[in-house]
Amino acid sequence: MRESRTSRPPRAIDVAAAAGVSTATVSRAFNAPEKVLPEVRDKIFAVAAELGWLPNAAGAALASRRTWLAGVLIPTLDHDVFAAQVNALQARLSASGITVLIGCSNYDLDEATEQVRVMLARGIEALAVVGELQRPELFEMISARGVPYVVMYSHPPKSAHPCVGFDNQAAFSKLTRYLLDLGHRSFAVIHQPSLDNDRVLARLAGIRDALASEGLALRPQHVFEGQATFEFGRESLRKCLDGPAPHPTAIICGNDTLAIGALIEARAMGIDVPGALSITGFDDLPIAEFTSPPLTTMRVDNVAIGKAAADYLLNRLSQQPIVPQDAFEAELIVRGSTGPAGA
Repeated sequence: MRESRTSRPPRAIDVAAAAGVSTATVSRAFNAPEKVLPEVRDKIFAVAAELGWLPNAAGAALASRRTWLAGVLIPTLDHDVFAAQVNALQARLSASGITVLIGCSNYDLDEATEQVRVMLARGIEALAVVGELQRPELFEMISARGVPYVVMYSHPPKSAHPCVGFDNQAAFSKLTRYLLDLGHRSFAVIHQPSLDNDRVLARLAGIRDALASEGLALRPQHVFEGQATFEFGRESLRKCLDGPAPHPTAIICGNDTLAIGALIEARAMGIDVPGALSITGFDDLPIAEFTSPPLTTMRVDNVAIGKAAADYLLNRLSQQPIVPQDAFEAELIVRGSTGPAGA
């Protein structure tokens, strides 16, 4: 007697039949998605979701309605900040028996959406995403699946999403205010690419807001945008100081890597830091206190952010009461690379 379809869990052959493809194509869609045409892959994922089918070990866990998988989407693997957050999140979730799948978008919103699509198709039960500036369909997919999620590393006021992070705009406003209090009135900014990056856009807004409160503004020729490398930090500082006067007395850098590059170039040009020029970074990388002079920067507890994001997701999965997470505070670390204007 043939087994009734309603008496057994869905299988790969059911997905293949409903999607009009072979079981081999279904397997490739989940295990090597780059080898399947996007329109075919999307159809397979949609059918699998509708039938409630998950591949391999995830499918075996279907009877218990648990896959014990979570996802985290980060923009890059090349920065210690995100590594620290993912490490802390993974350790916390692993202690509860949950395996973390890592997706890296390389600052590409389409790739971010595709990474989340694949993780959802693999049956993740929860998701952490760095940054809230994403394609609308990314959050629509998450919502359609009813998957708990949290935005990490940013915590803007009145966000539409659950957030665990800090207010980037407030942090850079605080940093700029510190330099204003030292008497600086002419500023330059060296920052990372701002396209599709809500953190960088918020930081620029914080700098401009603080300057505007004193009737000041950034000159266009003193704003440099490029890759977060030592080389770009060096190149930008030289262009800034080789350009026409007036020259800035304070340089705000988007992260410590850019700031260290600027410090290196200042030394090469024979510029006194902080006597003639103050330079600041952000992140407080371990090397920041060993530069010459030691770098003034901002510190955020990325390990605590990762742990808090994991705790939020665990509480959502266990249907525990959710206590709103206050924004983390970015701490100003004053060292020798900053001083009074004209000192």
